[in-house]
Amino acid sequence: MRIWALLALSPLGLLGAAEIKLTAPLDYQVTQRSNRTEGRLAVAGTQKDAAGSRLEIRLADQQGKGEWQKVDGENESFTTSLPAVAGGWYRLEARLMKDGKAVANQTIEHVGVGEVFLVAGQSNSANYGEEKQSVKSGQVASFDGATWRLAHDPQRGAGGNGGSFMPPLGDALAAKFGVPIGFIPIGIGATSVREWLPTGVPFPQPPTIIGRVTKRPDGTWESKGVAYANLLAREKQFGPHGFRAVLWHQGESDANQKDQTRTLPGNLYQAYLTRIIQDSNQVAGWPIPWFVAQVSYHVPGDEASADIRDAQAALWKSGIALAGPDSDALKSEWRQSNGKGVHFSGPGLREHAARWAERITPWLELQLGQK
Repeated sequence: MRIWALLALSPLGLLGAAEIKLTAPLDYQVTQRSNRTEGRLAVAGTQKDAAGSRLEIRLADQQGKGEWQKVDGENESFTTSLPAVAGGWYRLEARLMKDGKAVANQTIEHVGVGEVFLVAGQSNSANYGEEKQSVKSGQVASFDGATWRLAHDPQRGAGGNGGSFMPPLGDALAAKFGVPIGFIPIGIGATSVREWLPTGVPFPQPPTIIGRVTKRPDGTWESKGVAYANLLAREKQFGPHGFRAVLWHQGESDANQKDQTRTLPGNLYQAYLTRIIQDSNQVAGWPIPWFVAQVSYHVPGDEASADIRDAQAALWKSGIALAGPDSDALKSEWRQSNGKGVHFSGPGLREHAARWAERITPWLELQLGQK
């Protein structure tokens, strides 16, 4: 949120007033830490009518302690960064000093340095759960492309208006690692992996829902590229190593479709998801880790597609992706409508989160040198 902070140089009012406007970071923003103990926080903004003044910024901890640092330059716009111990929430303070007094200031109340994850796929990666979940720790936030906020459901940036696994997963990771957790939700309900492909990649048969694909002159099909473009847009916003990993939960709309011509063979699922991962990583400019869950469950009696599950596991075995949870194993009371639905019940969302945490935690400990 952009907040103007004004403090007049003259006690008579706004004549000659100095102003600071911070545009980064945003309130409740989580910055990806660079190692176990620290990260760097990007700070940007503008200053006006600041002739003869000195711009200073600091990160204050919960006790209000922090060292002021001078920002060089007297341009109207400024960009800098601060080293920060992993943790939060911190308070970012900026002030213009003149003749030993603060003549303008602004504060961003909640700034964190921790772990950030992009969450993509179809409805069970988004807001289609039976019961909305809330953040219990106060340490979990989500980003919708424009603003950060505490990650209470529904998650803005993803489809649906119900519950997700992100609040309880974030709480579990925050408790384990002692840092704020950020999510970038972009899941779209009912999407096939085909709909996530870049434009120009042909496939022989369309998915069941064809609004995001188009037929080519030669009779094959291709994605309109909307979901892929959104994926790239979020990756670009965060930049190289700006988040920890992608959490991919998708497969139901490719498995066991009523019209069998719309069912995607496992070898093509593997090829298409490989293409999405490799192409997007190349555009992003860094080797983004992807966790891929085993996902093919529909309803009782249609509980798994061995073909799609094998394709997802093949991505782990080939090193293209890391192993996500086996969410097909979550049945009966874990599913909505007393076990009759494809989406998760409230207890199912919390169990789903716990199984994601079981996969992410040991891997993340290795990345941080904690094992």
